[in-house]
Amino acid sequence: MHSDFLLPPLLILFLSLCTVVSTARFGVWVGSGGGDNAAGSAPKFSTTTDHESYKALQTWKAYITEDPKGILWSWVGSDVCSYKRVFCSDPPEEDFSSGGQVVAVIDLNHANLKGRLVDDLSLLVHLSALHLNSNRFSGEIPNSLANLQYFTELDLSNNQFEGSFPTSILSIPNLAYLDLRFNRFVGSVPDALFQKDMDAIFLHDNMFDGQIPTTLWNSKASVVTLANNRFGGSFPSSFNSLNSGLRELLFSNNKLTGCIPEDIGFMTNMEVLDFSFNSFTGHLPTSISCLSDIQVFNIAHNQISGVLPDVVCSMRSLVNLTISFNFFSGFSHDCTKSFQGFDFSGNCVSGRGMQRPPPECASVPAGVQESCYKYRWLPSKHSSFSCSGPTSLTLPLPQIHIPLPPIKIPSIP
Repeated sequence: MHSDFLLPPLLILFLSLCTVVSTARFGVWVGSGGGDNAAGSAPKFSTTTDHESYKALQTWKAYITEDPKGILWSWVGSDVCSYKRVFCSDPPEEDFSSGGQVVAVIDLNHANLKGRLVDDLSLLVHLSALHLNSNRFSGEIPNSLANLQYFTELDLSNNQFEGSFPTSILSIPNLAYLDLRFNRFVGSVPDALFQKDMDAIFLHDNMFDGQIPTTLWNSKASVVTLANNRFGGSFPSSFNSLNSGLRELLFSNNKLTGCIPEDIGFMTNMEVLDFSFNSFTGHLPTSISCLSDIQVFNIAHNQISGVLPDVVCSMRSLVNLTISFNFFSGFSHDCTKSFQGFDFSGNCVSGRGMQRPPPECASVPAGVQESCYKYRWLPSKHSSFSCSGPTSLTLPLPQIHIPLPPIKIPSIP
């Protein structure tokens, strides 16, 4: 299943750089494990912080039931900075009273550990990042993580977490990076998630359903991935904020219906936009041309019809355009010139190869021919859409002549 989802190059670059964020506040990490910290006499601690860190890691170790790579064998003794996959640094400037090195990052990616998280992780008061990609953790996300004021990165991807969205995450005060992909979460995603000041939110490859919250458009995150879930209903079109930081947005392989709203043109910072493998209908709005930074635009495997707007094919930043398996009836010659490997197969373009059979194009599914434009009753050149934001429309009122009954004015004697 994992191989079915290919991340765009920009997203891969983002993921490779994400851990750099943690070093900015704490400085250079030390540790990474396997020091000669043999078990023996009772451990001695120079500070309360050392003792609390030891307690947190030993408690967690007790709840990890399988460690096939033997990573936790080094988790003995009082020097927690010598534990494998535990990284320490100097404490933040405002908290030098802690003395000595503190646990800043735990990176257990690809360790294949089986177990659960524990409340005592909150004793790691300087923890900045917890990376647990590709393990077999399950159970609940501790509410106690809300007590970690320096905690910014949580990666629980590719594990066995299930149930509804873990709302305890919403209480982590400074969380900037959240990765829950490839788990078994179900149900709706809370509105409050997109109201947090975050950099990246990865929710793809779960079983989330319901409608996508309209608060998505207020998100400060640069990357949001919702692909390979079960989101349904119409696309959220309430654009209450034009200050969104969104640059990469993936909706592919859900159950979304209705039109792609004209308001999508307000997202002028967008670089990667993927609507593929849904049930979108209607025409593609020309407001797409307002996405001046867009590089990847994928609307394949939907039910979008009409002629692909010329302005889409002339967008200078666009390098990858995919419109295959829709009901488009034509497109500009610029598309075939501008995009190497431009995929328009499975449409209804007359005189082109690898198109739908004529009977299939003649019986366009119900609703596909609907226009998505709010102002479709106006000529396109007079459209009220503005790339800088919604504008009010001022139209002259028609002159209506209503015949008045004759009025008899009494004569003055």
